[in-house]
Amino acid sequence: MFDSLTDKFEGIFSRLGRKGVLTEADVEEVLKEIRVALLEADVNLAVVKSLRNRIRERAVGEEVHKALNPAQQVVKIVNEELTASLGGETIDIRYASKPPTVVMMAGLQGSGKTTSSAKLARWFKSQGRNPLLVGADLQRPAAVEQLRTLGRQIDVPVHSEPSDPVSVAASAIEQARSTGRDVVIVDTAGRLAIDEALMDEVRRISDAVEPDYTFLVVDAMTGQDAVTVAEAFHERLELDGVILTKLDGDARGGAALSVKEVVGRPIAFAATGEKLEDFDLFHPDRMANRILGMGDMLTLIEKAEETYEKDEAEEAAAKMLEGQFTLDDFLEQMQQLKKMGPLTNLVGMLPGLPKEARDVEIDDREVNRIEAIIKSMTPAERADPDMVDASRRSRIASGSGTNPTQVSGLISQFGQMRKMMKRLGGMGTKKVRKSKRKDAKRGKKGKGGGRVTPKGGRTTPKGSGRVTPKGEKVGKSPLMLPGLDRIDDADLERMAEELEGFES
Repeated sequence: MFDSLTDKFEGIFSRLGRKGVLTEADVEEVLKEIRVALLEADVNLAVVKSLRNRIRERAVGEEVHKALNPAQQVVKIVNEELTASLGGETIDIRYASKPPTVVMMAGLQGSGKTTSSAKLARWFKSQGRNPLLVGADLQRPAAVEQLRTLGRQIDVPVHSEPSDPVSVAASAIEQARSTGRDVVIVDTAGRLAIDEALMDEVRRISDAVEPDYTFLVVDAMTGQDAVTVAEAFHERLELDGVILTKLDGDARGGAALSVKEVVGRPIAFAATGEKLEDFDLFHPDRMANRILGMGDMLTLIEKAEETYEKDEAEEAAAKMLEGQFTLDDFLEQMQQLKKMGPLTNLVGMLPGLPKEARDVEIDDREVNRIEAIIKSMTPAERADPDMVDASRRSRIASGSGTNPTQVSGLISQFGQMRKMMKRLGGMGTKKVRKSKRKDAKRGKKGKGGGRVTPKGGRTTPKGSGRVTPKGEKVGKSPLMLPGLDRIDDADLERMAEELEGFES
């Protein structure tokens, strides 16, 4: 969602970093570019003005003037103020001292309210709670049946009856108490637009159940309309937070950056995909990092911890960093990665990754083809891909429904990946990086050589890849391990430095 905004911020800070000393005029120029970038991202005008004024107040003062690196200090200020605009802190869900804790879901029709109710129930289950879903949307045909279908998928019961929404919600509280359910999630009806009938119904349900939390579900794809809807509901219901859906879409992201400052209520949860597990607490600091192109390692680590067994993960990491990783290991890791969500989303969380690699749209069907190629190999070929000759390539291609060129390409890319991971393993120590810096100061190449980049920027050897015109989105990646042909030695060293802070 924030790809365009991220690209603009990276361009702004790249130009800023080339200045040794920042004058007030330099700061004003940066603020002007930030203002344009935010407005193009459909951020509310009042929010843009407030954010710009806060950044100016700090950036032209002693905080930047006395900094050893003024450019980095400005980036830090922008990061902190962007985090504040997004809500500052992650919402702290507190449970009622006398169960059940009641959560009421409100919103317009089509915002994803029913699906979000099920996703929220799944989240509460992951926190060790016993939720009950309530189908109080009796206006939309099959709404209750949809909720029951989703409830079966996550093994959460659904309470509903063909009466009126207020009675359904009230009786659900009694059922929760009698069955030991400590969280009740009430899915209310929506309308195509805000009207008095809708507001009267949700207000009466609210009076009947006295919710501990009232969450408004809004579609992030609707842009500034999402903020308008949030304002209207907040006037009648006293919202506790907002749930943003379709945060993985291609909208410009203005709603996420505007809701907190305009409505005064935080984004509580965010849905980042269609699957029930693509839902979690909204972390303003992590989202600010991603918008500024700094990655989101904490979320990536949490996803990995949910999927991987610790001992198996440590063993696989050791193999990768020692260059002993086989295609069998790679196949197993790919299958685990698929459980963590779309690969394109995961790549976007990596810090220090070059823009060209981050922007590649990875088609998950290509991952299935890679799996087919590996499964068509013998155990000996998976352990030692170098033994695959022309006749073996033909056999593997025939068994996997691909062609020999694709088989050869995968083996070549896998070899590059092993070298890259072994190199990253070596870069994970300060000793290695220190020696590289010394070599750079002496004007020498480090051990093993490497590409020499002329002053003024990176060069691309003839025939080494496509040059994408400015503003044009990179297409889907072909059958290869994603982005490896777009990463060079300088990128690897930068990634290693970024990752050092996460070493245990």
